[in-house]
Amino acid sequence: MRQCYNNTTKRGLWYEPLGPVKPGQPDPANVYNHLSIEAHWQNVWQQSQTYEVDLAAAAHPFYNLMMFPYPSAEGLHVGNVYAFTGADIYGRFMAMQGRAVFEPMGFDAFGIHSENFAIKKGIHPGLLTVQNVERFRETQLKRIGNRFCWNYEVQTTDPSYYKWTQWIFLQLFKAGLAVRKKAQVNWCPSCKTVLADEQVIAGECERCSTLVTQRELEQWFFKIANYAQRLLDNLDRLDWSEKVKAAQRNWIGRSEGLQFNLHLAESELQIPVFTTRPDTIFGMTYVVLAPEHPLVDRIVTEEYCQAIATYKEHVSRQSEFARTTHQSKTGVFTGAYGIHPLTQERIPIWIADYVLSSYGTGAVMAVPAHDDRDFQFAKTMGLPIRQVVIPTSASSTAPLELDTAFTEHGTLIESGRFTGLASQDAIQQIIQWFEQQNLGDRTVQFRLRDWLISRQRYWGPPIPIVYCGSCGIVPVPEEQLPVHLPETEDWLPRGTGTSPLAQIDSFVNTICPCCGGAAHRETDVSDNFLDSAWYFLRYPSSKYNDVPFDAQITAKWLPVNMYIGGAEHSVLHLLYSRFITMVLHDLGYIEFEEPFECFRAHGLLTKDGAKMSKSKGNVVNPDEYIEEYGADTLRTYLMFLGPYHQGGDFSDRGIAGMRRFLNRVWQLVSKHRHCLESSSPDLDSGRRLHQTINKVSEDIQALKYNTAIAALMEYLNALQLKPSLCEVELKSYLLMLAPFAPHLTEELWHQIGESSSIHQQTFPQANPEFLTQEQVTITVQINGRKRANILLSPTALQEEAIAIAKQTQSVQRYLENQEISRVVYVPGRILNLVT
Repeated sequence: MRQCYNNTTKRGLWYEPLGPVKPGQPDPANVYNHLSIEAHWQNVWQQSQTYEVDLAAAAHPFYNLMMFPYPSAEGLHVGNVYAFTGADIYGRFMAMQGRAVFEPMGFDAFGIHSENFAIKKGIHPGLLTVQNVERFRETQLKRIGNRFCWNYEVQTTDPSYYKWTQWIFLQLFKAGLAVRKKAQVNWCPSCKTVLADEQVIAGECERCSTLVTQRELEQWFFKIANYAQRLLDNLDRLDWSEKVKAAQRNWIGRSEGLQFNLHLAESELQIPVFTTRPDTIFGMTYVVLAPEHPLVDRIVTEEYCQAIATYKEHVSRQSEFARTTHQSKTGVFTGAYGIHPLTQERIPIWIADYVLSSYGTGAVMAVPAHDDRDFQFAKTMGLPIRQVVIPTSASSTAPLELDTAFTEHGTLIESGRFTGLASQDAIQQIIQWFEQQNLGDRTVQFRLRDWLISRQRYWGPPIPIVYCGSCGIVPVPEEQLPVHLPETEDWLPRGTGTSPLAQIDSFVNTICPCCGGAAHRETDVSDNFLDSAWYFLRYPSSKYNDVPFDAQITAKWLPVNMYIGGAEHSVLHLLYSRFITMVLHDLGYIEFEEPFECFRAHGLLTKDGAKMSKSKGNVVNPDEYIEEYGADTLRTYLMFLGPYHQGGDFSDRGIAGMRRFLNRVWQLVSKHRHCLESSSPDLDSGRRLHQTINKVSEDIQALKYNTAIAALMEYLNALQLKPSLCEVELKSYLLMLAPFAPHLTEELWHQIGESSSIHQQTFPQANPEFLTQEQVTITVQINGRKRANILLSPTALQEEAIAIAKQTQSVQRYLENQEISRVVYVPGRILNLVT
């Protein structure tokens, strides 16, 4: 039986009738006009609040989060669309599984990135941010077809948001986790501000690529290092992309070893030294301190004072990256000696650029025979190289002639009572000896250092601290939040180590909250990564003015169910978000300690094989492609480029092919929409339908969007060959395509007579009875060349396959008078007979 629809069917509030067709004009229902279709449905979705969620009443909540953008450049680039589309497809799929999907969007508008763009444009960042947010939201984000829930938008520059960013700072301050201290910090001469370690990439500022130098300044830090072990341990149970977890493990950098005090000769002073290789301690021939080590000025002898001072000044102008990656190692002797704890030898003490005060104890037990950097330094300075570990496979126990350091584990030689032990055993026994003698302890060190959050810039949330001559450091009372960022025309960074806010007397001068006396405000602003470290908590509670996050709403919707974003944020954003969440959990504000149940990192898009960059002129602007081909075409094309976690290469030729694919979908519906069979498809058609449903479902859940689209293309080919279609075939096809091409499928859904949104329907379910193939087509090859196709059970044995193949005339012809010497058989795929 056929179900018939005509072009003038009214579709309720969802869609106006197409209207009469003028003579000589094509029926508009037969023309895929992406511009009018997409504009229409975006307007309908907005007016009908299709994607808005009643967070309090919703059943089966699913929080689908994507990384909110910086509204700081010329607009979204195609990489943003790639990320957002992949996340949106998953959200749409979950909505069609019956989940109440919350997919919010906002703008990370504070920070160096926004301010630098404002400097470039010569426009105040406050004005430019408003313009950029409007452009991002209205002319780009609303056009790409995502199911954004705009009722809960957040902007980090809104006082109603950064009031609570300041509140979070105060909670850490009260807990002793926000501290002000003097330290060597990274300084960007171009951005004219300090940077956290994580914001320095290969020795350069991550924002402007300027070489970073070192300064000693008093700054605010969050004590994230206190959480190092917990941050590391929790990674084991997180459902995250492995490369992201590996990046965090590497950055946290847990090292287990021995810490002991090196006694100075002719002095009561001791230097704490840490080593991960106690088995090499008998090979220590000198000790190296970081130039900024606090004991350097106390141990240096008069003879070397000037050389030490000159060298320290030289090193202070280098970045940590430069210091640790220089091939040539430099240093200066202090004139002081330490006493080897096991041999009682006098060990010279040097300072050198390759040792950092911020890692370990800032003092290195130098064993040049077994450490590459120590080896290079010893060679340069003519210091002794003493081998005490040899390869386990060595035929002799005599030291080897070393051209490079031997850094592997092996067998100890010339190591006193520990000679002959394997490295692993020696490490344990040497640590045990130090502990028994009360000379040292087994110690764990971490690479992770405290999070530097002070920024000497204008565009950011003021740090809510007051300095009083009588009371000292005083937190701003919570009832006085937010501390508003003052308006000023003199907002450019100064490079003096102080923020432009320091020049605004009306802001600086204030009253001490404790004693009522004269006081002055902190003039640094906080790192914008603090803004983004908690935004996911604010989204569901953005309508609340009296709390940062409502307890009931937060308990219902968090932690985030799915978070998709770039792997480049593996350390910066994700680590900071985990830390802030743990702190809020420990302080009793939330019930969970990990913010994101599942995180998936998407891949990187390239253009013509090269990474997109402005300097190369190959950044792809999505606007022109949406205009020419449509958002649905761009979305589907981007997802088809390759595995979502790997990315792909963007080309104009490829996107045209995707437009042809969607046009074929349009034509298929145009051809069959008037008369669809209401009966069930036959056995073969039913099997193909349900196998496609199963394939697309599994691939979307696994974020294998490219193969899901390939399955839809293949199924489209089969549908186009049929003279008539069953209603279930066409509807199922549109439902499977809907997450990828939301506008097109919404339009076609209504063209076949449906009155509600396709995006409020249930995703088709595969019938297991159709998923087992009774027979499959096997390619038969003779000596690697295709000669026939045969039908077999996918589990048929090799003997059965050969027997059936030999029954075909073409195989018989090519095997005539020849013996089979070898058989290559892949069940369900191929049979190759080699003569």
